[in-house]
Amino acid sequence: MGTLRDLQFALQLKIEELRQRDTLIDELELELDTKDELIRRLQEELDRYRATVSLPGPSTVSGACSAQGEDQPRAKRKTVISEPFTLSPVTLAVVSHRSCDKSQASQRLIQAAFMKNDLLKNLSEGEIRGIITCMYPTTINQGCYVIQEGTKGAQAYVLEAQLDSKLWVIDRRSYQTVLTQRSLKCLSHSVELLSSVPFLQPLPQDVIMKMSDLMKEAHYTEGDYISRQGATGDTFYIISKGQVKVSEKRPGHEDQIVLFKLSEKQWFGEKALWGEDVRNANVIAAGEVTCLVIDRKTFKDVIDGLAFDCHHEMQQSHESRVELNKDPTLLSSSTLSDFHIISTLAVGEFGHIDLVRLKSNTKCLFAMRVLKKKLILSNGQREHILREGRILMEAHCPFIVRMYKTFIDSECLYILTEACLCGDLCSVLKEKGTLDECSTRFYTACVLEALNFLHSRGVIYRDLKPENVLLDEHGYAKLIGSRCLKRVEVGKKTWTFCGTPGYMAPEIILNKGHSLSADFWSLGIFVFELLSGGLAFSGSDPMKILTATIHGIDQIDLPNTISKSASSLIRKLCRTNPSERLGSLRNGVKDIEMHIWFEGFKWEGLCKRTLTPPVIPKVKSPSNTSTCGHYTKDSVELCTTWDNF
Repeated sequence: MGTLRDLQFALQLKIEELRQRDTLIDELELELDTKDELIRRLQEELDRYRATVSLPGPSTVSGACSAQGEDQPRAKRKTVISEPFTLSPVTLAVVSHRSCDKSQASQRLIQAAFMKNDLLKNLSEGEIRGIITCMYPTTINQGCYVIQEGTKGAQAYVLEAQLDSKLWVIDRRSYQTVLTQRSLKCLSHSVELLSSVPFLQPLPQDVIMKMSDLMKEAHYTEGDYISRQGATGDTFYIISKGQVKVSEKRPGHEDQIVLFKLSEKQWFGEKALWGEDVRNANVIAAGEVTCLVIDRKTFKDVIDGLAFDCHHEMQQSHESRVELNKDPTLLSSSTLSDFHIISTLAVGEFGHIDLVRLKSNTKCLFAMRVLKKKLILSNGQREHILREGRILMEAHCPFIVRMYKTFIDSECLYILTEACLCGDLCSVLKEKGTLDECSTRFYTACVLEALNFLHSRGVIYRDLKPENVLLDEHGYAKLIGSRCLKRVEVGKKTWTFCGTPGYMAPEIILNKGHSLSADFWSLGIFVFELLSGGLAFSGSDPMKILTATIHGIDQIDLPNTISKSASSLIRKLCRTNPSERLGSLRNGVKDIEMHIWFEGFKWEGLCKRTLTPPVIPKVKSPSNTSTCGHYTKDSVELCTTWDNF
């Protein structure tokens, strides 16, 4: 047995061993904490990298598409619509003020980030330069959030330095301003060039605008032959930038003789527009040259049809072939308190929809949209709601759900509309999977009639999808109202980012400015979805949907189940250039109606409602015939000027 001293020594050793273990544990915990911190920082860097450049459009795009995975092609798809945007002098001044100097290295870094982004790399070089110019720097301290999940975003970032991150920022309004301003400048410049050509000056302004959309830019460098002597040509050129030499090779001379030079706003090759032209001289670029060019066929299509000079005729002919709905006489003097609430039909973003009936006539059923004014105002949607109301009040078309009256009180806006109780086409697709060609043709014809009616009044729809097409009690399809409705002057464009991803036209996504032809793109996607059961451009990632849309319909293989004639219609409606789409050409909507896919279709029977629809719905009376409630008596009728909202 050891002595007391030996025991004390052994105890001391054990204590020292435990102390060393505690020290080791402390060191390991510290190392673990350090690694956790490193993982956290790496995760933040990864998140920042992923968010380095994202489309400065509405942050709701992700939410709109997150539920639309490939395995759920018909989950509810939300309409995306940004706040109203107007290019005002104040906006331009603010954006110009934000412009700041950047080093060449910073500019190259930002441009490289743009070129790695699937959407932004599709912008022109000038548009990218303009956005880079007005990007401004900011520094985010280590550990602070740049982007936080669940918050609304209005900025995109390019990361330059990783510690105490230095970021270059572009906000949505500046982004829209730069692209809109550049688009308007390019449009103005091309219109000015076209208007300076004497033989084009007699053309109406909207035809000049149409031609400017169809003309393509061609770039040449020093010494390039733009046209050669003796060659046949079918192209007309207007010099947008630079200078060209016009030379001639004469018999007996080895060298070409320079006859004269042409500069900006001058043109050549105009004879080719009227017939086959043998070039009698060489045209050679003297330095960097940009020309606007148009070929004979495209030019003749515009001139022969005078584009949409038939606008008034189209409106008159359309009005003569449809029977306008008449206001029920019972509604003329009705007030909000005259309606009983039967049940709630649906719940929406700003309120709900009630099924209602008049107290004085229980057989008259209507739908009442009840919208919270506070939600409309807080979401910046006042202008869109009012615009929708003004347009629909005048839209007396059997292929558009009719709006009858509006009421207002201190909290809500009430909109009385026709009740279509037989569901929407989205529900039909969900039940059947796909539609046959006969059914698709009928519903597409109904939608085309609705679009034709709106377009004849200069109104663009921008929100076509099966969810927005209801069936009435006879089985005919009708477009519902939408906040995306907007009146666009002939020859003008609008720049609001709106629609449903997968249905949006490329020019809307890229903020190029769009007009009525955007609806024809959506119509092509509509036909595709009805026939195939899915979208041409789909997926769970909204950015991939938008990117695929920009790449265009020619980059995808249409399913074998879609016939050749239907495929032809889809591809002609979904041309990347808006002015080349079927429906936007010289004969307007008539070109769609005369397409082979519609061969034999009875358009007159459709408009007179004598055609038998694919499905005759069985309309059930509301199961609960007792009244569930009524509206306040404190409301007033809202006049069509909507001034007091």
